[in-house]
Amino acid sequence: MSAVWRAARAAVRRRRIQTIVIALVVLSSTTTILLALALLASASAPFERAHARQHGAHAVAIFDAAKATHAQLAQTVRRPGVQAAAGPFDQAVIDIPEDWLWRPPGPLTVVGRADPAGPVDRLDLLTGRWADKPGEIVVNWPIDGTPGADLLGSKLHATGIPALTVVGFAVSMSRSADAWVSPEQMSALRPASAQMLYRFTASSTDRQLHTALATVTAQLPPGALTTLQSYLSLKRAFSAKADAYLPFMTVFGVIGLVVSVLIVANVVSGAVVSGYRHIGVLKALGFTPNQVVAVYLTMVCVPAVAGAVLGVLLGTLLSEPILRVAFASAETGTASIGLNPWLPGACLLGMPVLVALTALIPALRVHRLSAARAISAGSAPQTGRGLRVQHMLGGTRLPRAISLGLGQPFARPARTVLTLMAIVCGVTTVTLTTGLTITMDAYWKAGRTEGAAQIDVQTGTAASDRPVPHLSDSQIETLLRSLPGADRVTARALLQVRIEGFTQLRFVNFYRGDTSAFSAQIVKGRWASGPGEVTAGPAFLSQHGLTIGDQITLHAGGKQARVSIVGELMDGNPRALYSHWETLARLAPGTKAVDYTVQLTPGADPQAFIRTVKAADPGLYPAPGNSGSFATTAVVGFSSLFTALLTIVAALGVFNTVLLATRERRRDLGTLKSIGMTPRQVVTMTVSSVASLGVVGGLLGIPAGIVAHRLLVDNAVVVTFPESMKDVWHMPQLAALALAGVAIAVLGALVPARSAARMTAAKVLRSE
Repeated sequence: MSAVWRAARAAVRRRRIQTIVIALVVLSSTTTILLALALLASASAPFERAHARQHGAHAVAIFDAAKATHAQLAQTVRRPGVQAAAGPFDQAVIDIPEDWLWRPPGPLTVVGRADPAGPVDRLDLLTGRWADKPGEIVVNWPIDGTPGADLLGSKLHATGIPALTVVGFAVSMSRSADAWVSPEQMSALRPASAQMLYRFTASSTDRQLHTALATVTAQLPPGALTTLQSYLSLKRAFSAKADAYLPFMTVFGVIGLVVSVLIVANVVSGAVVSGYRHIGVLKALGFTPNQVVAVYLTMVCVPAVAGAVLGVLLGTLLSEPILRVAFASAETGTASIGLNPWLPGACLLGMPVLVALTALIPALRVHRLSAARAISAGSAPQTGRGLRVQHMLGGTRLPRAISLGLGQPFARPARTVLTLMAIVCGVTTVTLTTGLTITMDAYWKAGRTEGAAQIDVQTGTAASDRPVPHLSDSQIETLLRSLPGADRVTARALLQVRIEGFTQLRFVNFYRGDTSAFSAQIVKGRWASGPGEVTAGPAFLSQHGLTIGDQITLHAGGKQARVSIVGELMDGNPRALYSHWETLARLAPGTKAVDYTVQLTPGADPQAFIRTVKAADPGLYPAPGNSGSFATTAVVGFSSLFTALLTIVAALGVFNTVLLATRERRRDLGTLKSIGMTPRQVVTMTVSSVASLGVVGGLLGIPAGIVAHRLLVDNAVVVTFPESMKDVWHMPQLAALALAGVAIAVLGALVPARSAARMTAAKVLRSE
């Protein structure tokens, strides 16, 4: 074994370039695959584990207490298909008139439970204790982390009920309530509903859940069931943002794996062909066929292991910020988001194994060669291979150097195919990244004025210990419009509402003023421009099973409003709706704006505008608006990084092919130089041998990149792109992309071509 290792180590030192190529391509592939697997594992496994640990409810069902008694509801636990159940619990919806803890004004769903345990929805008590007597309340803490003990003792002053003291914070992965009190407290809250928590024997699909619930409620009075929340909708909301990044990461991961296989197969195949004499010497010295194969596999696995180790380290470092961004807006609860420990180990083992299996096929060629045949084989291609093409090209009017170069790929067809496919992958990634960049840039610019800054103006509130404005709501808007440099002013109010038929509370953003920018973000329907109209993002619509034209009822502060969904935005908060200010007057008249957005005229000084606003009213807090979109930056930055990396790797693959070709044709090059071929003609011949592959690779890679771009933008989860942002391909871009394959080929061929041009005929022929 030591002899095999010494021979393999010597081969690694002799082939430094090939070693670097393998290590680099394995590094990029390992990093991308690890990030894709991290997103895939985190998209479902943490939620499912936390939900199962709490014996989470498959369905949270709310019943009208006037139509179904507690005794009738208790009988439903014996219905077929029910695995476990908890309840009935009294439920009330109370109104919070002002900001409380981290919640804006709006409804709060409160349930009466004697303890956090039970057969279904076993709550995790994070801080404090359970509410066991009247006057106490436990609040749901849906976000990551643990609330501080300083929040205990906070008072809740809701409309029409006695004050309640916060004695604890708990987490429910079932999102069964916003807060809990003791059953004795519920009578003071005047409950109008009863809650049942079910776990079913069959619950993996929406259809199974609805079938099971229909069986459970079959004997109840009609209309008793008012609201249903499925754990599958919570699961989809949990992973919605991660699902948006997953296809994007997967595409680059697959391309990286394909390039890895191609480059490794090319390197090993070339090493075998160019090393026939070395193989023969090893066999003559006593190496068995298996030992010779082991030498070549070890030669490839050493850089593969190094690349996998570096790729795992890089992927592990990148996974934390990427997962943080992917789950930034998710209600994680007790779900632990992080890199699964087995993923780095799987990539660290799997990538070298994949490389070894890829290298095994060409390496097995040396197993069948005898020592005498290997030594006498030489390094030139077999007689007659490609000669017919050479003769055909020689009869054309092409310069002799170019005709000789164009015929070289036919001498090694297998190697040519591998090189061509690597170029195709490189052009595919360049095309995909170009399309994504154009799409994301158009997405960010939608509704914005070119060259104009945006200022966000917040108002101080007593709850935030900031001075409140001395101007009224309408006076603030008038002030902002009158300041020099202001072009468009939009006021926004925020209200927490309950949507009839859904258990989770949602938010509504109400806008007043210049809302023309929102019209540019509509992909279906239109912007909500009047009372009783709302728009929503694709994530909100999909998670709630709604579509344009549907009507829903919003409840807040004891009032309700029937609204119609009239449009779908490109994106949007999955827990929020967007509406007109006149709709706010139906739910919470007198509500003030929480912030204002000011679009400045092109060229206006944003800092001067900010100073003017501060001087006009100390209760206003202006700041520059976001100058970029994180989603745009993340997608374009990541794709550009890996495109550059894969393009370099594809060019290195071409470099390896040309290097092997020049070594195999040393005798031919010496002969050509001896009869008068100049160094410039040698460079032309060598570069033209792969330039043709670059042309073909461009013609094949551009359609593949266009298809990949279309699949990604068509299947985006949290963003719906309009057709104008998908149709990004025009003749200038396509013409430039057509040269991408040639650029990759020339980039990889130039260095070995110049090296071949510098060799003298005497030196080459003497070495032969």
